[in-house]
Amino acid sequence: MPDEITITRKNARRGDDGYKIVSVRMKEEMLERLDALSAQTNRSRNELINLLLDAAIQMVKVTE
Repeated sequence: MPDEITITRKNARRGDDGYKIVSVRMKEEMLERLDALSAQTNRSRNELINLLLDAAIQMVKVTE
């Protein structure tokens, strides 16, 4: 009988790549515009949403 049990470390599971899944409600018109942009640019909705949010966050100025 062996004195120890060896278990190898698993590779990171899918989804453990620094991204998190979020759910967002949006108006149908916004989704249609996003889909049109997706078709025009040959990019996925997900990629476009990330690009657009990144650009918008950089433009935000918070005032009090």
